[in-house]
Amino acid sequence: MDDSRRNDPMLSFDEFPEPLYDEWQQAAVDSLKGRPFDKLITPTWEGIPLQPLYGREDTGDIAAAGTIPGASPYMRGSDAAGYLARPWAIAQELACPTPAAFNRALRFDLEHGQTVANLLLDGPTRAGKDPDAAQPGEVGRGGVSLASVDDVAAALNGVDLATVPITIRAGTAALPLLALLVAYARRAGRPASDLHGCLEDDPLGVLAHEGTIPLSLGRAYDEMAQVTLWAERHAPRLQTVAVHTYPYHNAGANAVEELAFALATGVAYLRAMQRRGVDVDAAAGHMRFDFAVGGNFFMEIAKLRAARLLWSQAVAAFGGDDEAQKMRPPLMRLHARTARRNKTITDPYVNMLRVTTEALAAAVGGVESLHVAPYDEPARPPDEFSRRVARNAQVILQEEAHLTAVIDPAGGSYAVEVLTDRLARDAWALFQEIEGVGGMAEALKDGFAQTRVAAAADRRATHLATRRDVLVGTNQFANPKEPAPLADETDYAAIHRERATQMTQLRTQDDDPTAHVAAIERLREMVAAPPETMVETAVAAAMAGATLGELTRTLRLNDGARPIITPVSLSRAAQPFEALRIQALDYAKKHGRPPRVFLANLGPPRQHKARADFAQGFFEVGGFEIITNNGFPDAEAAAAAALASGAPAVVICSTDETYPELVPPLVKAIRQKTRETVIILAGRPAEQLDALKHAGVDEFIYMGADAAALNGWLLEQIAN
Repeated sequence: MDDSRRNDPMLSFDEFPEPLYDEWQQAAVDSLKGRPFDKLITPTWEGIPLQPLYGREDTGDIAAAGTIPGASPYMRGSDAAGYLARPWAIAQELACPTPAAFNRALRFDLEHGQTVANLLLDGPTRAGKDPDAAQPGEVGRGGVSLASVDDVAAALNGVDLATVPITIRAGTAALPLLALLVAYARRAGRPASDLHGCLEDDPLGVLAHEGTIPLSLGRAYDEMAQVTLWAERHAPRLQTVAVHTYPYHNAGANAVEELAFALATGVAYLRAMQRRGVDVDAAAGHMRFDFAVGGNFFMEIAKLRAARLLWSQAVAAFGGDDEAQKMRPPLMRLHARTARRNKTITDPYVNMLRVTTEALAAAVGGVESLHVAPYDEPARPPDEFSRRVARNAQVILQEEAHLTAVIDPAGGSYAVEVLTDRLARDAWALFQEIEGVGGMAEALKDGFAQTRVAAAADRRATHLATRRDVLVGTNQFANPKEPAPLADETDYAAIHRERATQMTQLRTQDDDPTAHVAAIERLREMVAAPPETMVETAVAAAMAGATLGELTRTLRLNDGARPIITPVSLSRAAQPFEALRIQALDYAKKHGRPPRVFLANLGPPRQHKARADFAQGFFEVGGFEIITNNGFPDAEAAAAAALASGAPAVVICSTDETYPELVPPLVKAIRQKTRETVIILAGRPAEQLDALKHAGVDEFIYMGADAAALNGWLLEQIAN
């Protein structure tokens, strides 16, 4: 407030008492009606208890909370002007199978809000294979099949790389892909300095994801250093290394683990490049961090802020200068994509809502570029409609929500500052544990990282199965009228044939019979090329017609042993429930109707409704059709209606007090007519269990029951 107005009697706040924490706490305890205050403390997967209220005193010992944006340790951003200077880049991935299809999608999307050419590659390309050397079903799945300079030209036709950044998730093929990209630029008469964005070389990320890489780790680091040194001299705005946390996040890791694994990976890359003659400033200056952003809104904001603080601390320990610590050379430095783990193929439109909050968290957390997943990404290559909705989520945040008009909007929030500090401290401690076992590569080889992630994933899976955690539309609030899940109808066999034919034509083109000979000669030159000229030699080979596969094989002649580990187990959290829905659909195809459950509601609504609603929600997530009613006056009427329905399963819904009287005659009446009907009780009165089982109750459903397991059990019981 302006000091000149503080004494204005019209603005006096003397009549309002100053709120005190103790008074608030007492009021909160009173509202709990005898329950302990700890009920207001929220546990997290990171082991960080979230307090219901934070105040200034909670941030008193947090030094970074008192800094300003653009100042060390850069927790509040590396640029003092934040998004006012430059909005985050809209870097939507385009999972198109062929270069031509990618080009069509890219040019359309660049005209409608996208600002980065995000070239997602299929598996064979990331491994350095030509499509005719790959298996049908692999080519074009999950990204573009790319193998020649002509393919690069087709993918980027009409795109000005001087103004449009390009991102390529290179896997372990960064050097041969760089050769193709530079050869294309030179063929087009453009200098390599036009290239900016990121060629994402991340061998440890690929190793964690796939369990192996197609070259030795030492050779991978050799190529990383060669590409980085070349970029430092010829394409200074091009990042060449990316640290991906996607494998860990999408396998179930918490934010502390994700940060620690990212930090340990980044440090491993710094060390490897230093040993190969790349100084820390150049190495850090060409490195980017790619984080997955999940659904825990404040945790994800804090995670991104903590990442900057941690990396600044690590680079400083290596002797890096201020610019290297900032995690931000001229363009993108901290990238994010919305997580895959919490997305669903059931009720898929809910994914639109999930990514909206995740995109907001990423923007508030201060990313330089962002991919927002289209709602149909878990099921199929996104179409134009789903791409548009996802892209516009970012455009709305920039143009309508005006997030680009404020600098570090989370800064000063007591809760966010405390959470950021705690995440950073805990992640640093875990990072030191990883260093203690020999670094990130050793932590993967001996299973340290996988064991931690698997334990976290198991706990998460238990919470979802028992519905302590909620995936809307999947394990809670299912849509009983939902159509069959979206499916990937792409003809991958046809794509493989098309791409293999193109490769054959490329190698046997008749218009220049000397071309193939020239390419072979250039590849021979690569074999003898010293490290400092390897990139330029590879570019010359690419310009002569060498393919991605030929470049890759030549680079890796006489390579050492390839690492093999147990990969982290990537899975979407919804998959157990989605499998139930698919079983239910198969049942419907076989029997002409969905599997059904009859609710034997006993007594007036006030007696049965709570448990009937619970039972309906419990079995709808398994794909069951629920037959409900307003209640029956006695067990005989309920049994008659249950038998008349023809439903193979009956759930008895009433109160614990009425069960001893009502359940035995109801079960007896049903069993006299059929032995196959499955009878389930809503509730689990401990003192009655033996008697109810003796009466003929097969199972019990209750708060905390394993909904995934019980739905699966029931589907098996009625399958025939």
